[in-house]
Amino acid sequence: MKTQELLKLLKKNGIKFKEHGARHDMYYSPITGKSFPVPRHKAEIPNGTLNSILKDAGLK
Repeated sequence: MKTQELLKLLKKNGIKFKEHGARHDMYYSPITGKSFPVPRHKAEIPNGTLNSILKDAGLK
């Protein structure tokens, strides 16, 4: 999954943007109460990273 596809999924499920970092943006999930980084590069996000983000967001 590309970063833009992931961001659309996060926004659709109510995940909030928190702050910009050097290479990652921080997002906050009201579902889990966790903050987590999302890489800003345009390439495919590795499966392990993607699963970790989805888990922290409460979507998996």
